[in-house]
Order: sequence, then C-alpha cells, then structure tokens
Amino acid sequence: MSTIQTSSYRRQRDHFEPQDADPAEQRRVRGLLEQIDYSAFVANREVIGQMLPSLDAAAFQRLAVMTATARAKWISETLRQSESGAPSTPDQIARLTSTRTAYEELAEAYEGLRRMVERGYAAIR
Repeated sequence: MSTIQTSSYRRQRDHFEPQDADPAEQRRVRGLLEQIDYSAFVANREVIGQMLPSLDAAAFQRLAVMTATARAKWISETLRQSESGAPSTPDQIARLTSTRTAYEELAEAYEGLRRMVERGYAAIR
C-alpha cells in the first residue's frame, strides 16, 4: 500500500488497481470513477460554498495570524520550560502538548481552507 504524506499525518491509499483486466472494462471503470469524483466535487462545492459564503483575503490573514500566534506560544512555552534545566513535570508536558495541538489544528485548518479554494470548493470575494 502506498502512503501520502500531508503536513502532519499519513493517509493510506487503498485503491484496488488490477493489472490484467480487460482494457474496455478498465475504461468503463475509469469512467464510473470520474463520475464519482465529479459528484464529490459538486457536493463539496455546494456544501462548503453554503457554509463559507463570506470568505475573503482578510479571513485568510486572520487565520494565518492566529496560527502564527499558536506556534509562537508553543515554542515560547518550550523555551520557558527549558530555562530551569530540570526535567519537565507531567503538568509542563501537558501544557506543551496543549499548545502544540492548538498550533497543529490551526495549521491543518489553514491548509484545509487553502485546498478548498485551490480545488474550487470555496470562492474568495
């Protein structure tokens, strides 16, 4: 099975790819898969377009600032904890985990929003 690396997680590709199928059957299946992909595209465009109707460059900027702030908090907390030279306590590790998770979630949301625009699911005013 092949793997696709995205910014913070791996997604398995599990598409069945027969090697010795009839060429006519392969074309028929590819046609069906294209219809399925188009249906998914239309569904994404309609649903996302309704849920994000007022998307503009300012929304991207706000999300980018929020993400940068979360990243800075994570690293700042890490540096603050390292100043004592003592091993981190479970409470300190929990704070680091919390700040890192916040940053990673915001970064994924930013990338997800960008992909939505790239794929034509959401329009920027």
